[in-house]
Amino acid sequence: MSEYQKPLPHPTALTQPFWDGVRQHKLLVQKCSSCGKLRHIPKPWCANCLSQECTWVPLSGRGQVYSYTVMHRAPHTSFTPDVPFAVALIELEEGVRMISNIVGCPYDQVRVGMPVRVVYEDIDDQAALFKFTPA
Repeated sequence: MSEYQKPLPHPTALTQPFWDGVRQHKLLVQKCSSCGKLRHIPKPWCANCLSQECTWVPLSGRGQVYSYTVMHRAPHTSFTPDVPFAVALIELEEGVRMISNIVGCPYDQVRVGMPVRVVYEDIDDQAALFKFTPA
């Protein structure tokens, strides 16, 4: 097997729990311990109540395409063989939105409102990626 050539996430202390969850095939987000609001992208405080206390909770991984674009130019040379491909803003059942690729579906069949579910791409022992596919 050849070495993975595409860019990978570089977790920080703040985002490490999220990426650890992805490696375990779980979508985790922060939940404010004071007001209960879910948040993604991870932040050191709640934008709703400013509390700095939170826990990490799993999401269902089910949602729908909120918006999308089709990439016709590779954002990095390693993506050149993949163009064109769809990148979407997914609204999960819990109300959190995440950006990722749509896989398992031709780019010209992606539609706003299309039901999707999370899938995982294991890169190696240290890294995995999350993507979405039609549900």
